[in-house]
Amino acid sequence: MKNLYKLANINLNYHLNGNEIKVLKNINFKINKNERVAIIGESGSGKTSLLMLMSGLEKPTSGSIFFDNENFSKISEKKKTQIRKKKIGLIFQQFYLIPNYTALENVMFPMQLNKINDEEIKASLLLEEIGLGNRKNNFPSELSGGEQQRVAIARAISFNPEIILADEPTGNLDKKNTELVSNILLDYSCKKKISLILVTHNMNLAKKCDKVIKLLDGCIKI
Repeated sequence: MKNLYKLANINLNYHLNGNEIKVLKNINFKINKNERVAIIGESGSGKTSLLMLMSGLEKPTSGSIFFDNENFSKISEKKKTQIRKKKIGLIFQQFYLIPNYTALENVMFPMQLNKINDEEIKASLLLEEIGLGNRKNNFPSELSGGEQQRVAIARAISFNPEIILADEPTGNLDKKNTELVSNILLDYSCKKKISLILVTHNMNLAKKCDKVIKLLDGCIKI
């Protein structure tokens, strides 16, 4: 099976008030295509930092990150942006929807960036699939937290990325919406053969993945 990601000897240090803080220490793992992986660990263990590195939004202090045979440490910021635009769907706990765009326009946005034809029809169908067809003309401020997160998921998957990186996608949701959002993500990932990496505190969600990576104090705990 082909590796989609390979992390080799990754270290990440921050400098704060003259002190060096070791956030991630000697991280090594591989992720295959069409694999669902949960990253778990206590707050402050480095989970979100790891996801930021994998998206190319942060740079490691040392080590190499390969995505689809591209070494993120050797390519330009412009090329990283192009890779994210075409191949990586990002989902954040805070949603980050464009406030003056409707739900439909938010989902269409990455499709327009990638010049996908019939984007309005496809975005409408996607919102129907996740139970938001009747909310497509609403703005984010008019949607509940669960509805906003479902729009964020639809936006992340609308352009058929190779992988979805999701940072605590159910962290701000109640039990009912947590179950709904979890099932949408996992079902879509399986159906479309899109790899999925979830940072989560939710052990029920983690157990539904193919693999679980546990972080403890910036290290992978075996």
